[in-house]
Amino acid sequence: PSRSASKPKKSKKPLKNTATPFEDDDGDPSRPSSPAARKGAVKLELNLSDLLGQLSSHYVRSSTSNKARAAITHCYIRVFKKLDPSKVQASYGEIANHLFSELLGNALVSYDRYRLLLTRKYVQKILADCLASQILAESGRLNAAKTLLNDTLKNYPQVVKEIPEPSKQALVGALGALASLIESLGSVFSTLGDSCQDALIQVLQHPSYTVQIHAAYCLRAFVLACPQQLIHCASICMNNATRELNHLTSGRHSHRRCVGFANGLAAVLSVSPLQPLYGSLEISSRALSIANDLLKNSAKAELRASSTQVQVAWILIGGLMSIGPDFVKIHLPQLLLLWRNALPKPLSRENSAQRDLVELSYLTHVRECALGSILSFLESNQRLVTLDVSIRIAALLQNTVDFLDTLPTKVKDEDPSSRIVPALHFSDLVVMLRRRVLQCYTRLINSGPVAGNDALGESKLLSLAVTLFADPTYSPSSLESSIANSAASFDSIWDVADNRGFGVSGLVQGQTIKSLLGEDIISEQVRWQHKAGDHVDVDDALVTPICGAREHDSVYIHIQNKSQIHEVPDPPATEVTNSAIALFAVVFPTQSPKVQEFALEQLMTLGSSGTLQRSPGRRAAVLINTALALLGTTKVAVGETSAESGDLKHPAVEKALQALLRGFIIDPDRHLRHLGFEALGRLCNSSGNTFTTNEVNTLIELIVSNRDPNARAGYAMALGSIHCHVGGMAAGLHLKKIHGVLMSLCSDPHPVVHHGAIEALAQVADSAGLAFSAYVSSTLGLLAQIWSFDTHNEECASLATSNSVCEVPTPTAVARAIDSIINVLGPDLQDMSKARELVVSLLIQFERDDSPEVRAEGLRCWEHMYLYDPGHVELSSYVQRLQQDIQSYDRSICAIATDGLYNLIRRDARLVFQLATEGFEEQIWLTLNDRPNIDETTTLIEAWLGQTGLLEAAVWILRIQQVLTKSAATQKEEIPQSSIPAAEPDLQDEEVAGFATGETTQQGAAAVPEPSQELLRWQVRVFALQCLSRLVDVIGKDLELDSKSTAGHILQTKVGDVIRMAFHASTSSVVELRVGGLKLINQVLMILGSTPDPDFSEALLLEQYQAQISSALTPAFNADSSPELASAAVNVCATFIATGMVTDVDRMGRILKLLVGALESFTTSDSQETAVGDLHGLSSNAQTMVRMAVLSAWAELQVARTEQRYLDKVMDPHVGKLLPLWLASLQEFARLRFEPDITSHTGPPRPDESLETVYAALNRKTLLKFYQDSWLELVDAIASLIEQDPQLVFAALDGKSSTTQVNGNTLQTNIAYRDEPVAFFFVLFGIAVEALVTRSNHESPGDVLKILSALKKILSPAVAGNAIFQDSVFSETIEVFDRLALTEGLVVQTNLVDIAKTLCLTHPSAVEDGDTSVDLNEDIEQLFELARVIVLILTNALPNIADPKSTPREQLSDEAIALVRNGFDALVEASGIFPSIIKTDLYASILHIFSVLLSTPACQAAVVPQTLPGFKRFIQKVALDDRHSNSSPIAPQIKTCLHRLLAILGMAQRREHESSLACAKNTLLTSSIILTTASNVFASGEHIVFAALESILDCLQDLGLAKVAAGCLRSLLLTNPKNEMDEAVARYLFPRLVIFVATPAEAAATAANPDSESAKAIIAQTLTAFVALYTNDNRKAAAAMAVVLPTLLYRAKLNGEAVYSETATRHITELARGPLLPIFRGLVSGMDPEMRSLMERVIREGGGGGGSSKGDAGAGVEDGAEPTIALKFNFGR
Repeated sequence: PSRSASKPKKSKKPLKNTATPFEDDDGDPSRPSSPAARKGAVKLELNLSDLLGQLSSHYVRSSTSNKARAAITHCYIRVFKKLDPSKVQASYGEIANHLFSELLGNALVSYDRYRLLLTRKYVQKILADCLASQILAESGRLNAAKTLLNDTLKNYPQVVKEIPEPSKQALVGALGALASLIESLGSVFSTLGDSCQDALIQVLQHPSYTVQIHAAYCLRAFVLACPQQLIHCASICMNNATRELNHLTSGRHSHRRCVGFANGLAAVLSVSPLQPLYGSLEISSRALSIANDLLKNSAKAELRASSTQVQVAWILIGGLMSIGPDFVKIHLPQLLLLWRNALPKPLSRENSAQRDLVELSYLTHVRECALGSILSFLESNQRLVTLDVSIRIAALLQNTVDFLDTLPTKVKDEDPSSRIVPALHFSDLVVMLRRRVLQCYTRLINSGPVAGNDALGESKLLSLAVTLFADPTYSPSSLESSIANSAASFDSIWDVADNRGFGVSGLVQGQTIKSLLGEDIISEQVRWQHKAGDHVDVDDALVTPICGAREHDSVYIHIQNKSQIHEVPDPPATEVTNSAIALFAVVFPTQSPKVQEFALEQLMTLGSSGTLQRSPGRRAAVLINTALALLGTTKVAVGETSAESGDLKHPAVEKALQALLRGFIIDPDRHLRHLGFEALGRLCNSSGNTFTTNEVNTLIELIVSNRDPNARAGYAMALGSIHCHVGGMAAGLHLKKIHGVLMSLCSDPHPVVHHGAIEALAQVADSAGLAFSAYVSSTLGLLAQIWSFDTHNEECASLATSNSVCEVPTPTAVARAIDSIINVLGPDLQDMSKARELVVSLLIQFERDDSPEVRAEGLRCWEHMYLYDPGHVELSSYVQRLQQDIQSYDRSICAIATDGLYNLIRRDARLVFQLATEGFEEQIWLTLNDRPNIDETTTLIEAWLGQTGLLEAAVWILRIQQVLTKSAATQKEEIPQSSIPAAEPDLQDEEVAGFATGETTQQGAAAVPEPSQELLRWQVRVFALQCLSRLVDVIGKDLELDSKSTAGHILQTKVGDVIRMAFHASTSSVVELRVGGLKLINQVLMILGSTPDPDFSEALLLEQYQAQISSALTPAFNADSSPELASAAVNVCATFIATGMVTDVDRMGRILKLLVGALESFTTSDSQETAVGDLHGLSSNAQTMVRMAVLSAWAELQVARTEQRYLDKVMDPHVGKLLPLWLASLQEFARLRFEPDITSHTGPPRPDESLETVYAALNRKTLLKFYQDSWLELVDAIASLIEQDPQLVFAALDGKSSTTQVNGNTLQTNIAYRDEPVAFFFVLFGIAVEALVTRSNHESPGDVLKILSALKKILSPAVAGNAIFQDSVFSETIEVFDRLALTEGLVVQTNLVDIAKTLCLTHPSAVEDGDTSVDLNEDIEQLFELARVIVLILTNALPNIADPKSTPREQLSDEAIALVRNGFDALVEASGIFPSIIKTDLYASILHIFSVLLSTPACQAAVVPQTLPGFKRFIQKVALDDRHSNSSPIAPQIKTCLHRLLAILGMAQRREHESSLACAKNTLLTSSIILTTASNVFASGEHIVFAALESILDCLQDLGLAKVAAGCLRSLLLTNPKNEMDEAVARYLFPRLVIFVATPAEAAATAANPDSESAKAIIAQTLTAFVALYTNDNRKAAAAMAVVLPTLLYRAKLNGEAVYSETATRHITELARGPLLPIFRGLVSGMDPEMRSLMERVIREGGGGGGSSKGDAGAGVEDGAEPTIALKFNFGR
């Protein structure tokens, strides 16, 4: 333990053994004392207060410079970082009090405005960026916030007599620190919500305007982090402001309190668009009403009271403007009238001179307040700035400018009692008004360029702007400024620390230039200006003489968006200069050349004024302002802003600009040089090649002639800037000259010159690209030499240039140039060994350099080096270097290292982690914990997860579990007890209690963790939970594709851990974690809900976690919940019930009870008092969100009901309530979707309209999202109900009450749905079609499929009736189908085919059985359109259907195969219902499509075989139609098709493609189908039939086709019953097949075509079966058997014993069976002996057993028992 030092006796000699403040107790022992001196040495230490007092005593001295104060600030930061974090946390109150009282409260600090603002910035840096962000953990930050609230803010006003009231500066510092803590804590801060709200409301009453503005800003941050406090805070502010307005004349500072509450209310109202679920239309409407009343009554009040009323009114209106155009457009006419009354045309100067100062001050103040609301309107409502509005506002602004001209320029002694605002002089009011009018002008021009030009047709504004930022006359603010402005004492404009800087603009902060309004390309900061370190902004605060503060402009609080809120406005006088420069920049390029030339002459005249020569400070400020204006002008001219670009190409204008800019680039001020060469580069880009050529040549000549280092550096940078902005192509002509000059200047010993040349060289290399390749070797060699030059080394700099070397570090510029060279070489580095070796050597030097800037640039070089040439980079050392640098204090090094790791991980994550040292994973997560707002780290982890998630699922689950329970301080697996109270699980449930405590046992956490141990930040844990959710989602998709997925199995085994993590997240105190936990549970239920337990197959896997899931849901309906949380919980309830884990309704317990309770809350309660569980006080938007979640959940159950019958008991009691709600919600969705401009009329609302109706457009975007997420489920539910029991649906709907409340709107539902299903069909149909037509680009094909699935159900006859076939509806449907068919993928087109087929089959004309007398009418046209859609889709898949010349696709995907098959089958199925008047055309189309399929190689393997059954059905249908028709044109189509098939067969037999054989087989089968199925369409002597038969017979000799041909011939010959054509075919084939079977095959032919014998076997069997066809005609049977039996015996004789068995068992036995037996006997008895002997041998040897004698055979035959003879048959062969 330390002991405080007592004051020692004064000694003149310093103590040698005194311990330093940073020395630890356990450090090295002190040097032992001398043996002679036994007295122990005194060890001196400083406690924390003494240590801080040492620093503050030096800080507050008047002699301490600002740079010294920055150094002392660094000391503060170092001290706190060296201390133990627990010590800092315990002493936070002491530290904050010290900073507030000793620094901010010191009189020497607060006396000087610049010093005060600088100190305030440093205090904020210490408390927010150092302590809160880097030292304090989450509980520490929460305790720090509590300390600030209790020890500082709540002590105002004074409560306890012993505790003094905090000073104004202490309150400002505390509010700034508290705001930063709230922003970092987020929703965790809600535990201090009530305490913080009370404190801030109290501080808003402070009489100091500065305190009020900072309190309003802190209140805004508070409401943004804890939006549930929004309505309460707004109500309190409004009520207090109203109360104080009634006491304006009481003399109790009510006017100041009114302004404070008004600013607080405006700040809170500005949060409403960012938190739409928590806003209140009632409060916004009341605020506007109060503002209107104040403006009306202000004329009746006393002047000062009226001033306060007007100021409060315009503040409220300004806050309301930030809500957005959907709110403002309703009141726009009223606002324009109010603005016109507040900004009238001024009286003449004579009349103004007669007014006293109080009246002028009042008029000025009123106009400034009104313009503040106009500025807020222009900032947040650009959509409403139409031509008419902009002209009106421009007229009001011109009135204000004229009013300013009438005001007196000088005012005599001003009586403080005559001031309208006590703290503001009349001149201050004038400056504020001038600032506001210029800001409005600038934003008006950017909001509408056309309107701006019409309104600003004169050059008056241009002259006004020039006068304001370049006026030579300037009155210093103090005696110190006057002394500093003297020529002898003036050094630099940037060192003038008076917060005025002689009128210099605040847009320049060192080398960083603030972007213009609407600038697309933010000017890149010069990289050498970057300084390393974690707190470099401490030094950056000194680079400008201007310090901003929030009290400078209260409007900034409610006009800035979330990303800009940390920017603070400059002082009003500086903002006048800034706005004048911005106005000049956007107006100048659009003027005529004469006006431009006049403005530039005015600038030159003012710049050369003699007054400026006597005032060096003002001269420097004017030069900076002029350079800024010209830079902004060139930015506008080259199109870098949203303003109209204009033109600067007039020769006189170019010459004047050139002269001005050349003067800037040679100035000793490097910041002015920077502005000059940036503007010159853009001017060359705007002016063209001729101007650029002359400028480059002139600059080179000036470099040669001018030896001034500043000039040479400026010229060099100008050359680089010109090449950079003109571009590599246009500037390529000058590359050689520019490169030569810059190479020469790089060798100049002066640091300013060679640094500028190296930077310019890097710019040239970057912009030239590959064109610079020729100069790489020389440039690289020079850079390597410069790196080792003594003249270019900061350690060897001369005394005269040492400061310049520090300001412009050459090594950083060299490293930057090397990076440019690497990017120029690119992959060529692999082939250029010398250049590569030199680069690698330099990079190694960069690594060893002491400068963090050089190391950062070297790291970037290594990243690009590995990108282009990975083979020559030692990956292991590179990875370990990145691993070390990701934890660097320098944010740029950390960002570059993280980006490099991301690129490596994206290539091979596993290899990176193998090469890294131990603890790499932990370092990544801790880096994210240290800097949770760095996107690079989260992107890295997402890439890592995406690459290894499925492969290492178990590792990732464990990894995320460790992150969620990791201690940020000790990095152990122990789970600390956070001081943040969490939502407690239901520990009355034994299972939940064990589950909640089980993790501690498993993880082995300590029983009492140390106070320093704390979980990672909640932002990191939320991101880890999102990663787990993403992993589960990926595994779920993998399981859909592969049920045996390894990752899916791992998820099943680890589901307990996943549920445990989700459970703990859903019961935490962070809303984001709770929502994420419930969503994760929902994911798990959807993926594994129906998965059986591998150990107990009769139970489901998740059954054992029922209690945990239900307990996780309970806190979501508590009073501290949120609408997002309640909606997520409702979804989980529905998913749980739908999975079927519990099928008994009585056992569903609390989950079903929660769901039923949520439904009843929206059916039994009034919409204004709706509560879900204990969650009360929801806004209308929040109610809609929860209501849609509830209805969607019940709809999900209804859809699942079709498969899960146990849900009938769940749904049946509630269907009557749900159906009207579902339909009413869909009607409301349609209204919002189809009427986006429901409040587009601009005008006052009617008195009888509700707020929801008046501001419907305001909530439209918010509400649409909720409906958009749910409408598909509602449609599916309604459609499934109608499919199950339409009578139940219509009965429930008809019996419902006549009205339903949705969003406060009354919707009529008393429609006779039973008689008119069209009534709700149009709602459903319109929503679905509109969603398909206007869907956004980010929607996936899965969303389209869902919509199409819903549309298919909507178009069912039960829902649509015949409404779909109305002309307008049907035509729009076909247009949508056409668009989808042409633009969507194959899966979507497959669904379109199904819908079109269904519409065809359900068409009204389909039930008329295709009456042949039907003429062409609308019904037939609709059928034709539906068929055309199907054909269109088929044509997309196979282009050669429509264009025979097009090349068919070589290969079809599975989706394409399914599409073609379904499309063809749909056409075949739909063809049956077509009327005969168009049926012929459809038949021809189908035959053509199938012929194309046969001729397409890609369709042979999968498509054609699967479409043959459908084709056969189609041919059967065609043949049937032809049979019933006397004069049918179908026969010619069939014949033509057969002709085409023969042609295709002939082409296929050439075997030109791999698919030719399959094509031939498919063609043979198709021909067989036509000849067998449609034989009735052919005449008996048709030539084409016999040609086809001959082709099939020829194929019997074809290798590969013989078997198929034999099968086809079998089908043709065995057709039964036979018509005339079939008999002709049989007569033609029979003799030829007999000859084929009886013809002996030569050995060579058999070897060449082994299928020939198989074909003969098939034909032999066919001939045998052919005989059996004539069992009823003995004459034909005897004739056929007389031919077939000898043929078979002859074949057996030729082939020998190989066919004996087949002949005996398959042929002879068949012929001797049944009715053919007598014919067989007679034929056998009449055989010659040789033939009979052959048959006996065949039967005997082929039968394989039994008797072999003739008698036996005869006996067997005579007995008539079929196979009871001794022959064994094997018919399965």
